[in-house]
Amino acid sequence: MSESVKDKVIQIIAEQAVLEVSDVQMDSTLEDLGIDSLGLVESIFAIEETFDIQVPFNANDPSESDFDISSVASIVAAVEGLVAEQQT
Repeated sequence: MSESVKDKVIQIIAEQAVLEVSDVQMDSTLEDLGIDSLGLVESIFAIEETFDIQVPFNANDPSESDFDISSVASIVAAVEGLVAEQQT
């Protein structure tokens, strides 16, 4: 059985934050986890590479992005949506 999108995203975020996977909660914000803007960009790249998707994210102006980075749960939901779109 393959890992779920949620598990893979949490694993990527934990790696960027240098935390254990168990330390990453769905309601955590990237700020809570100590991920700065560079860590965020690296996380986005890792997500794109892992799932073979294009994330609509503007690193220069994250508030203008369609990709919600407000919490781990919102990132997981956004990635699940992009993966589902790709499969149609």
